[in-house]
Amino acid sequence: MFQEVLIQEVGKNIKKETSIIEAVSTALDISYDAAHRRTSFKSKFSLDESVKLAQYFNISLDKLFGTSTEKYVSVSRTTSIKNEYDLQEYFETSYNSLLPLLDRKDCEVYYSAKDIPLFYTLKNNKLSSFKMYVWLKLLDKNFRAYKFEEFAPRLSTLQSAQKLGDLYKDLNTSEIWDITTINSTLKQIHFYYKAGQLSLKDSLELCKELKELLDDISKKVVSKKHKFKLYHNELLLMSNNVLIITPEQQSLFVPCAMLSYLNIRDKGTCLEAKQYFDKQFYHSRLLNTVGEKEQNQFYYKMMQKIDALCDLIKAQDLLGFE
Repeated sequence: MFQEVLIQEVGKNIKKETSIIEAVSTALDISYDAAHRRTSFKSKFSLDESVKLAQYFNISLDKLFGTSTEKYVSVSRTTSIKNEYDLQEYFETSYNSLLPLLDRKDCEVYYSAKDIPLFYTLKNNKLSSFKMYVWLKLLDKNFRAYKFEEFAPRLSTLQSAQKLGDLYKDLNTSEIWDITTINSTLKQIHFYYKAGQLSLKDSLELCKELKELLDDISKKVVSKKHKFKLYHNELLLMSNNVLIITPEQQSLFVPCAMLSYLNIRDKGTCLEAKQYFDKQFYHSRLLNTVGEKEQNQFYYKMMQKIDALCDLIKAQDLLGFE
C-alpha cells in the first residue's frame, strides 16, 4: 500500500512523456528492469530508496502518509558563513543546488527585491568586491580591522561568485523593486566611508558602478521584455524572498540571516508564495509596458539618490566632517 501511494505521488511529479519506470530508474540510479520490478510491486523499495525518491521529487513522506499536519513543512538551511572560505563554499553550494532548476528553459524566477538581487553583485568589479567586503565585515569576527583597499578576494572566491551570478543572466525572471531597493547599498558605502575604511575615490567609484548597474537593468527591461519583467511597487515592503518554479519542481528561498536562506520545497507552500507574488504583481506597475516617461522617472529617482550620496561624501571630505 505505501509503495503504491509513493509511486502514484512520483507520477504526479514527472512529465507526461516520461514513464514511471524511467523516472524511478533515473532517481535511484538503477537499471530499467530493477525499476520495473519495483513499480510493478514485484520488489519493495528499501528505506533508503524511499527516502532517495522523496528527496529527488521533493515529496514529503510525513505529509504523504499522514504523519504531519498542513501547518508544518520541511525546510533546509544554507550553512552559516564565518570567513572567506565559507563564503566561497556558499557560492559553490548555491550554484550546484540551483543549476538543476535554473538550467531549464521552462524555469521561472520571482524575486522580491528588498535589496539589490544578489546575482547582480556577483561580477568581477569593485562593487562585487565591496559586497563581499561588507558580508565578511559583518560575519567574520577577525575581519573587522581591514580597510576596503586592503581587501583582495581570492581568485577562487571571485570565480565561484561570478559562476553563480552568470546563472541568472538569461532566465525568465520577474522582479519587484521600489526606489528603496538600493538603500542598503548606499548606506553601506556611506557608513564605511564615514568609518574611515573606504576612501573617497573608492566611494565615488562604487557609486559610479551602481549607476552602471541600474543602467544595465533599464536596458534589459527594453531588450529582454519577454524574459525579464521588472515591477515597481510603492506600497509593499519587499522581503528578498525568491521563488523558483519548473513544471516538476519548485523552491522558495526565505532569508533568515545575512546570506543565509531557508529552502522550502513543499508544493503547497510554494503555491501560496506564487499566489502572493501574483497579488504583488497586480498592485505593481510593470515597467516593461509603461511609457518611457514612467520608466525614466523610476530610474531617475534612484540616480538622484546616488548623486546625493556622492555630493554628501564630497562635502564631508572637503569640510573634514566625520
